[in-house]
Amino acid sequence: MADYDVIVVGAGNAALAAAVSARENGAERVVVLEKAPRAMRGGNTHWSGGVLRFAFDDPHEIGPLLPGVEKEFEDFYAGIQPYTRADFHGDLMRVTSGQTDPVLSRVLVDNSKDTVFWMHETGQIKMEPAVSLTGVRKGNQIIWARGLVVRAEHEGVGLSRSWFAAVERLGIAVRYGAAVTALLQDESGRVSGVRVRDDEGIHELRSRSVILGCGGFEANVQMRTQHIGPLVGGAKVRGTPHNQGDGLRMAMAIGAMPWGQWSGCHATPISADWGNFAPREMTDRSNRLSYPYGVMINRKGNRFVDEGEDGAMFTYAKYGRAILAEPGAKVYQLFDSKTVHLLEPRYSTSDPLQADTLEALIEQLDIDDKPRALRTLQEYNAAAHDSQDGFDPTGKDGLSTHGLTPGKSNWALKLDKPPFYAYSATGGITFTFGGVKVDEEARVIGTDWRPIPGLTACGEMVGGLFYDNYPAGTGLVSGATFGRIAGRTSARG
Repeated sequence: MADYDVIVVGAGNAALAAAVSARENGAERVVVLEKAPRAMRGGNTHWSGGVLRFAFDDPHEIGPLLPGVEKEFEDFYAGIQPYTRADFHGDLMRVTSGQTDPVLSRVLVDNSKDTVFWMHETGQIKMEPAVSLTGVRKGNQIIWARGLVVRAEHEGVGLSRSWFAAVERLGIAVRYGAAVTALLQDESGRVSGVRVRDDEGIHELRSRSVILGCGGFEANVQMRTQHIGPLVGGAKVRGTPHNQGDGLRMAMAIGAMPWGQWSGCHATPISADWGNFAPREMTDRSNRLSYPYGVMINRKGNRFVDEGEDGAMFTYAKYGRAILAEPGAKVYQLFDSKTVHLLEPRYSTSDPLQADTLEALIEQLDIDDKPRALRTLQEYNAAAHDSQDGFDPTGKDGLSTHGLTPGKSNWALKLDKPPFYAYSATGGITFTFGGVKVDEEARVIGTDWRPIPGLTACGEMVGGLFYDNYPAGTGLVSGATFGRIAGRTSARG
């Protein structure tokens, strides 16, 4: 007899959603195996901003997630645009250059709203408006980024705690320090359990099915270097150090098909002053995502991207990777006093360099070509706009540079009002885009194009959704969506 009905490997958002779903769908004996010790539990979820991108036709549809919100925010719904399924899928298609998996992306988009409500109702996850992440105040009103209004209360920390509380309420055991090292199969080829290494040694646990929700390989320097490249190999890790690609290696060892962009990753701009691993107590507060309102220069003193191509929520993953390709994987974000008030609160975790002239600011920067940097800023100012006429931080305003390479497509104000500020930035890797192939039931597909019986996957284990770039807030909803599906599939055998 099997020890369990369902074994869940991992303990982040996707894995715990899968465990709750399996229990909800009739699996009596469910266990969660978490490689990390209890103090480090929860995977990358703990480091996330907790924001949830999902589709809705009418802004008032989100009301049940945010009870009492109209008393807290004046004209709350007036600042929210509808975000339809077509809008969501269009954003996925646009930022991935049309390469997102056509089946999985539809599953994600079509289930996104229902998943978030399920998290709130079944998981009892409290939610709040994502003011500090995606809301921009315009007069007395907050204008919200499309599709990004709601986040888990207390961000990723709150989301993780809520999932663990849900698991405990349902009587699902969590075993810490339990590193799964291999998948077991019976004579028919069905996955029938796992091999585990813990403080007591190596032993086997049997089950009717296994769910892999144990993340990608972003913390594994060898795998990063091999699959993404040497520049990313040396990147700072923004999340858990325990995501070493174990689940991917185990799945492929029994014939799972690699899928998606193994050379791609989510690498957000973060402070260059932090260590190789972001401190757990600081969660996501290393992020530096207000660059659309300023200018970024590299160590050679050059701009290297269009800072205003789109809102940061649609470019930060791409630009985090771009920073890693610059000399020393270090850049500076420069702002003046016209826009510094727009910087998101997470900038407060660093002390900026500050000066009353651009020349004096550049003298303080750790760059190789300071004369070139000054010319870059002078050229930018000559091509940018004199005043705030038409400047609109709440959406793409078309305020662009002229005759500049690279240009700045929106929010191109001159840097001309002292004092001036500079924040360092590098690329912090959050998760990898390569994974295994799954179908719409979250079943892992083998290299023979058939499902591997008894094996499902969710979260960052799933390949094919993201290529080169990433729309903010999609990862947590994807993890919960496919986690919920994986739990249901596994419970039904």
